[in-house]
Amino acid sequence: MKELIHFLASSLVDDPTSVKVEERGAPEDLVLSLSVRREDLGKVIGKKGRTAKAMRTLLAAAGQRQKKRIALEIIEPPVPTNDAPQKETGATVQDSSKDEA
Repeated sequence: MKELIHFLASSLVDDPTSVKVEERGAPEDLVLSLSVRREDLGKVIGKKGRTAKAMRTLLAAAGQRQKKRIALEIIEPPVPTNDAPQKETGATVQDSSKDEA
């Protein structure tokens, strides 16, 4: 099942190398966690969640054949913070206000 979701998600996104699928839970009650880059999240979810729903339907059908319950979680990547130091551009800012007193 992990390979199925990895194949489907890799086919949808711009950067297939960023697709990660992790399994957890009991073998008969499996949870698959899918993570992609933030830019590709919309492609995996689809309009009104249709793509994600289709992947979950495929998992349910495949799991039924194997007598398993399989859930799909789509993990939202963390929002990048601006805590990183800014690059120096070499440009300087000059103070245009003059002391006119």
